[in-house]
Amino acid sequence: MEATQRMACNADLINPLFSMGMQVSCVLVLSHFFHLILKPFGQPGPIAQILAGLVLGPSALSNITAVKNSFQSSTEDYYQILGLFSRIFFMFLIGLQMDLPYAARNLQRAAAVALGGAATCFAFSAAASVVLFKELDIQGNGFLFALSLMILTANAASPVVLRLAVDHKLSTSDAGRLAVCASLANDVSSAFLLCIVSIFSGHKSKIGERVGNGFSCLLLLVAVVLLNRHLSRWLNKRNRHLQHLRNTEFFCVLSLIIATAMFVEWSGYSSIITCFLMGVMFPREGKTARTLLHKLSYSIHTFVLPVYFGYIGFQADLKRFGHLSDSLIILSIVLLSVGGKITGTLAACRQLNIPMMEGVVLAFLLNVKGNVDLVLINSVSDSIKWTTRANEVFIITMVINTVIVGPVVAFILSRETKYFGYCQVPLEKQMAEGERELRILACVHGPRHLPTMARIIQSSNGHKNTTVSPFLMHLIELPDKNRSNLMYNQLRDDELSDDDDDDDYGGNDVVEINDTVDAFFSETGIMTRQVKVVSPFATMYEEVCNGAEDLRVAVVLLPFHKHQRIDGKMESGKEGVRITNQKVLRHATCTVGILVDRGFWAVGAPQVGFEVPQHVAVLFFAGPDDREALAYGRTIGMHAQVNLTVIRFLPESSKDHDAGMSIAAFKEEVFMSIPRRENEDEEDNTFLANFYNRYVTSGEVGYVEKYVDNGEQTVKALKEMGDMYSLFIVGKGGRGQCPITTGMSDWEECPELGTVGDLLASQDFDGSVLVIQQHRDQNMELMED
Repeated sequence: MEATQRMACNADLINPLFSMGMQVSCVLVLSHFFHLILKPFGQPGPIAQILAGLVLGPSALSNITAVKNSFQSSTEDYYQILGLFSRIFFMFLIGLQMDLPYAARNLQRAAAVALGGAATCFAFSAAASVVLFKELDIQGNGFLFALSLMILTANAASPVVLRLAVDHKLSTSDAGRLAVCASLANDVSSAFLLCIVSIFSGHKSKIGERVGNGFSCLLLLVAVVLLNRHLSRWLNKRNRHLQHLRNTEFFCVLSLIIATAMFVEWSGYSSIITCFLMGVMFPREGKTARTLLHKLSYSIHTFVLPVYFGYIGFQADLKRFGHLSDSLIILSIVLLSVGGKITGTLAACRQLNIPMMEGVVLAFLLNVKGNVDLVLINSVSDSIKWTTRANEVFIITMVINTVIVGPVVAFILSRETKYFGYCQVPLEKQMAEGERELRILACVHGPRHLPTMARIIQSSNGHKNTTVSPFLMHLIELPDKNRSNLMYNQLRDDELSDDDDDDDYGGNDVVEINDTVDAFFSETGIMTRQVKVVSPFATMYEEVCNGAEDLRVAVVLLPFHKHQRIDGKMESGKEGVRITNQKVLRHATCTVGILVDRGFWAVGAPQVGFEVPQHVAVLFFAGPDDREALAYGRTIGMHAQVNLTVIRFLPESSKDHDAGMSIAAFKEEVFMSIPRRENEDEEDNTFLANFYNRYVTSGEVGYVEKYVDNGEQTVKALKEMGDMYSLFIVGKGGRGQCPITTGMSDWEECPELGTVGDLLASQDFDGSVLVIQQHRDQNMELMED
């Protein structure tokens, strides 16, 4: 706040402001230049931005007289104000983007990892503070200096960790998400300790006043959180037919956040915790949160963070390395931080059964420095009576700790690509290994198929140990007439575009989809993250496949290119939708499902959906696709309002040879004897045996066997059950030479559904159909039906 007052009282505002503008422009240009050079070597954006600051700072170009005169010293206050607003915006955004379900499930693990690294750094720093206190000629309170050194070495800057995780494509991995949660825990606890340092670093007579200010800030935070809830709800209703809030409404919400943070800063505390908590507690559904995410994300990631990281590098003066004593002090502090993080984090990871390589990556990611360190250095250096030398030494160590993380993590990831890369595990193996998070990417071309997609996602969350993390990708065709070099956000925000262009890029479909997602969240509490893709149909499959890899999903759900009319008949849609589905089936590196939508509950009418149980059937013939369909059907069948029945089709000739399930009960346990069959059927029987003993014998799932001789009898058996189930789940193919489906492919219309799926999608059946294909290695020669 002192910097704000000095800036406001400055008689000449133009020259320092112009100078800062030049520096900001130079930082952005140089950071992009360094990023282009370092990106092929796997270095993330923050490293390039810090290097840009180092080049412009006193370590390099600022030694030139002309540059030094252009970059006036009076711009320091402006940078502090810019840093303050940067912290307000990105801490609020981090809280708003935080994956609360994951954080709640892994709170203990994240806290243990954060505490492990921080505890060892505390111990090492406490021992070293006695020596450093004398070497740096500190004249203030020794205890406060030791506590400050502990915070500087133990802290992990969550914005930098998040940016590094995104650039290294770790933000959706278990290691990346755990690192972000641990850094947030570390950041918040360090900020709390910073508040304690602020209370006791001043005159003793003002301690009571500072404590009172702290309670005032807490009451204000509670009031603003409650106000945000009511304000967000009111703005959502006010803009019901718009995609986003109006600019004036957006600035009103943002002004409330800024005003609250500024009051906390004026009270003598850092606003880091306040902004983060306001973001965490802000309502996630509706247009208000969607507008904040849309407008803040782009500006923060492309402008605010690069300038902020550049400012960190700009403050460092590497000429300190010219003095041997300073070099030894800097090296010792860096070793304290790195050694403490590695030792403590690996110890915590060992207790949590986290692999050592993942623990090393976590340790280095949690060693980056940033916002809390800058606030600590700038706020308490006067009260602790730090010298200019000490101030520069700590800034250099902060920069070095952050810069070394990028190359080390990039080197580890390049050597351990198979471990940290996207490696999809089929659902059938996940069922055998136990419960885990199920990440689903549902793709829609419009709002027509979204209700059924949403209910399938909800049904997948039925098991008590299964957690569903859904993503919704809105696929929008880029027409030929609008294919240009303009960015999509420019085309969408162009108020002069005609109505046809609005329809081409989503139009009212976007509003309907957003409203359905909000209604789904209100009913179920399941947060769906939305992604919008604008692409021609020729390359749309690449967007889907790349999105599936980036999000590390287990299942991709695609809508069938035909939709049901009011009279019940199926009508063909755009051919590009069908081509996209076929290419995704061919190139996707995960399980893919195609949904033939004929209705399966309805979003917005929970009374109808939850009063009437839904009957779902899994059709099992043979092969990996049917096993995958059964594995996914299990997740749906665990829902309380879903009655799942597994229907296995077997040759009539095997009926007398005990080819089905032979059940024998012994005391309290039920066992399934698996008869000897051909080698190609052993995996099917083993999988079914495991499924039967876990779910059928307990009464959770029904099981029926159908004996048929050929494809004609199979079709007859399927038609008999055509109106009994609201959803059929079946594998696409991979059955080899299956005699009970022989001849069914003669009248096949849509090969992407497989022989059985194509039949179920015909006019003779009323229920929806979900056709599942397990990921196949492209190098393997597989036989289709």
